[in-house]
Amino acid sequence: MKMMIPIQGPFWNVKRHDWEEWQKTIQIELFSLNNKNVFRPIVITPENINLVGYKWVFVRKVNEKNEVTRYKARLVAQGFSQRPGIDFEETYSPVMDAITFRFLMSLTASKNLEMHLMDVVTAYLYGSLDNDIYMKLPEGLKMPEALKEKSREICSVKLQRSLYGLKQSGRMWYNRLSEYLLSKGYVNNAICPCVFIKKSSSGFVIIAVYVDDLNIIGTQKEVDDARTHMKEEFEMKDLGKTKFCLGLQIEHLREGIFVHQSNYTKRLLKRFYMDKATPLSTPMIGRSLNVESDPFRPCEDSEKILGPEVPYMSAIGGLLYLANCTRPDIAFATNLLARYSSAPTRRHWDGIKHVFRYLQGTIDLGLMYFRKPEFGMVGFADAGYLSDPHKARSQTGYVFTIGGTAISWRSQKQTLVATSSNHAETIAFHEACRECVWLRSMSQHIQEASGIVNEKEPTKIFEDNSFCVAQLKEDYIKSDRTKHIPPRFFSYIRELEKNKEVDIEYVRSCENPADLFTKALPTTTFRKHVYGIRMRHLRDL
Repeated sequence: MKMMIPIQGPFWNVKRHDWEEWQKTIQIELFSLNNKNVFRPIVITPENINLVGYKWVFVRKVNEKNEVTRYKARLVAQGFSQRPGIDFEETYSPVMDAITFRFLMSLTASKNLEMHLMDVVTAYLYGSLDNDIYMKLPEGLKMPEALKEKSREICSVKLQRSLYGLKQSGRMWYNRLSEYLLSKGYVNNAICPCVFIKKSSSGFVIIAVYVDDLNIIGTQKEVDDARTHMKEEFEMKDLGKTKFCLGLQIEHLREGIFVHQSNYTKRLLKRFYMDKATPLSTPMIGRSLNVESDPFRPCEDSEKILGPEVPYMSAIGGLLYLANCTRPDIAFATNLLARYSSAPTRRHWDGIKHVFRYLQGTIDLGLMYFRKPEFGMVGFADAGYLSDPHKARSQTGYVFTIGGTAISWRSQKQTLVATSSNHAETIAFHEACRECVWLRSMSQHIQEASGIVNEKEPTKIFEDNSFCVAQLKEDYIKSDRTKHIPPRFFSYIRELEKNKEVDIEYVRSCENPADLFTKALPTTTFRKHVYGIRMRHLRDL
């Protein structure tokens, strides 16, 4: 079936200064669809068929320097019109999470491995559909001679491949890629289903999958072999050493790997007109736990709730992305301000601007994974008792480091009312242990499948409440101070310690970096803990 770009038509009449670039990429997209046999021959639409619409989507792709590298056009199906149980069944498709990606970067730096990025061209088109789906005729498809006299409105085209936009497209592509990699001798695990590993006599290779972006990590020969057999099966773009992936800028330095989001931070500040603001030294002012004087108290009856003209939720979304990827230093402030998204006031908006002003002075701050032989995982847990005095809730904070650099962290308001600081610390430690179990499973699977020697020692988790540490080490002790705490918190932690999965240790509060995630800190203490989890400025490296 031949495809062509029509000369006339309302879609193509609008001309821009860069129209030639868009015209080229439209032709490339249509050629790709034709080459991969996405469409069956055009037919008159059968009766009782739910037609799926379409839309053209245009994007400019940028590199790590925020420069436009190429124009991209995509013909997508309007999957929102699909009917569950008829047009699709399962839709879930796993993707690599940020924590696993940070672990892989720390592994790359520690073992001095290669790290390359490849992109699958029109990845979804490799997946086959398991349902009959008919789509309206998109502009660009030429009517066949037999149907030339018919109206385009009564005609449709049956899809053979999982076109972008369909509910099940992501799942079909993942199944196709997974089947191919498993057939080539790779292994993966339900713990991290998007990490495929292959070990050989001379080394190993890890392929970390995020939809159509493949990070290939390992020893030189195995990485080259992986790149070769991926090109044999799929149309690939070899982007060389990973420098920009999933919005993260990755710098390969002599001392190790530095990951940051400087360009994203600049765009975020410019978007909210804070790119010329005066910098501040911390992301949050010191708080008072007095209910009446707390600047972040809920909206009062005399206060006015901000309207839609103030992009409060949009700002929170931008900050959460930073806090979850490379900026643990703003995790607590962002978590606190996000609680008021439904009814923000001017006080809360001032708090967001305070975070922006802090970012203005720390644009190039990121995580530095050093090249050093130590690769042990260490955890720190802490709780901010009555961090939310308005609802009598405390704050859980923990951070896990590998080689001293943070790979996993969390700042979260507790769902239970803690009646004492010991109670709050026990809940926080319980949450840290849950995260530790998954981190150990993920890291051990990757290292064992890669053939890396991994000594199964318990993970040290440090806590700054001495009574809580003693209590957890000795199992549940009924006393006036603990009888109200559910025994399950003690039993779970004690079982992990007996199985030599965790080792509970005491640390002084001033040496506990988890303090970053439970409270607003003075500038000196804040900077000390930020430096302690290996956050560095790019200009200093």
